[in-house]
This record gives sequence, C-alpha cells and structure tokens, in this order.
Amino acid sequence: MQLLVFVLAYPFLWFISILPFRLFYAFSDFSFFLIYRVIGYRKKVVRDNLRLAFPEKSDKEIKKIEKDFYRHMCDLFLEMVKTMQLSKDEVKKRYHIINIEELKKIEKTKSILLACSHYANWEWNTSINNYIDSKCYAVYQKIGNRYFDSLVKRIRAKWNTTLLTQKETMATVVRNHKNNIRAVYGMVNDQSPQAHLAQYWTEFMGIKAPIFTGVESLARKLDLAVVFLKVSKVKRGYYEAEFIPITISGKSTEKNEITDRFLRLTEQQIRERPEHYLWTHRRWKHRDKVPEKFL
Repeated sequence: MQLLVFVLAYPFLWFISILPFRLFYAFSDFSFFLIYRVIGYRKKVVRDNLRLAFPEKSDKEIKKIEKDFYRHMCDLFLEMVKTMQLSKDEVKKRYHIINIEELKKIEKTKSILLACSHYANWEWNTSINNYIDSKCYAVYQKIGNRYFDSLVKRIRAKWNTTLLTQKETMATVVRNHKNNIRAVYGMVNDQSPQAHLAQYWTEFMGIKAPIFTGVESLARKLDLAVVFLKVSKVKRGYYEAEFIPITISGKSTEKNEITDRFLRLTEQQIRERPEHYLWTHRRWKHRDKVPEKFL
C-alpha cells in the first residue's frame, strides 16, 4: 500500500516541481483555497494556538494572522517539492544569507549546533552547505511511508547535506567530536516533547510548556558552539538568513541558559511576523500537566 500511494503521488509532485514560478504560486493560491476555505485543515488547532499565544489580540487580528499563515504554509510545503528541480544558483538567489562570515569564523575552531525554529522556510536551510567548509548534517523526523521518507531525504540532501534521524544524532555528534571532525549540525529545536519525558518546563510565548534541551545538553557536554539561525520571509519565494551566536563555548554556560536564549530569540521572531510560524502543531497541549517542581 505504501508503494501504491507513492507511485500515484510522485508524478503529481514532479509536475508541481517543474512548473514556472508564476504558475507554481498560482497553484499554491488554489491549494490555499482548498485547504483553508474548503477542508479547513486543523483550523481549530491553529486558532486555539493563536489565541493562547496572543491573548491581547482581537478576533479580527487573530483571523488575519490565521489566514496569512495558511497562505504561507501552502507556499512552504510546495517550496519543499520545488526543491526537487531547484538549481544551486536559484536557491542562492531565493535564500540569501546576510552574514555567512559569522558562521565561517566559528567553524574554523568549533563544531556548531545550528538551532532554528519552524519559521519561514526551514526546508531551504540545508542549502547553507553551499557556503561552508565543514561537513553539514541536518536532523530530521522519519516519515512513516518509507518511499516518501526516501524522497524527502533525497530532497533535503540535494546540496550534500547528510540527514540524521533524531536517534542517530547523539552518536554521530559524539563520534565526530572524538575524531576531531568539525561539523555543523542543523536542528529544528522548538518541538514539544512528551510531558513525562521533559527535563525542563518554562514559558514559551507566555505559556508553560515542556521544552527540548537536547541542543543544550550536547553543547555543554562537548563544549560546542550554538548559533541561532534566524530565517525571515522577505517576500513570496524569497528568504533571508542571519546567524546569531548564542554561545561559542557550551561549557561556559549555566544550566538552561542556551535553551532560554533560543526560546527568547524564537519568540522575538514570532512576534515580528506571527503568520510565518508553524501553528498547526499543538505546542501547548501539555500546559495543564506542569509538574509541581516547575510551577
């Protein structure tokens, strides 16, 4: 069944990937109408998340953010498909890096944990490998359908970035560190862990939530650098990336310092342009399960 679904879907995805950009974004507009107006995909989840994160905003403001978010979401997921046919020159034009020298300076002496959030276009972050000398890895979540998983891996590895599952990450980072192999590890770091496994609870957008601390744990254990990757949507189909160092030495930081700094930078980004954040996930579903020691 997995193969059948893939065989039926792949020609359609390939066709979308070869469309000229004008037709490509026209199809995204149609997708928005279908997903938002007709299907109403996760509309309640999105609206509940927005009301939690922005209690000061009116219903009219919330609805405007919601609508703009769905437009952006359709662009984003189709842009991942477009990557199948996207050349190196084209992605350099559409994904502009403001301060690549900041990253290149750090990579000369340290391995880097490059932490970002589900904001703007994180799919094209793998193109950063076109600019740096260190080996580049990207941590991703495996897809249930193995054929689609293989396709997504090929798309995301297009610019010679090595894909790692979450289970493979720790062993790979430790092994490279022991062998003095400098590398850059890209990690989307704003997921919501299971409540009973969370080692840290704190406020994110003003709401208590369990927080992943994997980036901080690795940085402090191996004395790695941590850099926040801020990606902004300049206009439709065009993005701008900026590297903001959180620490050059993980060992020199206090407990939760790296995690808190990452959260504050993510919040700042969300408040600037909330429609470019991924609101379809239930990020605060555990907010009523806060352990007493974190209250």
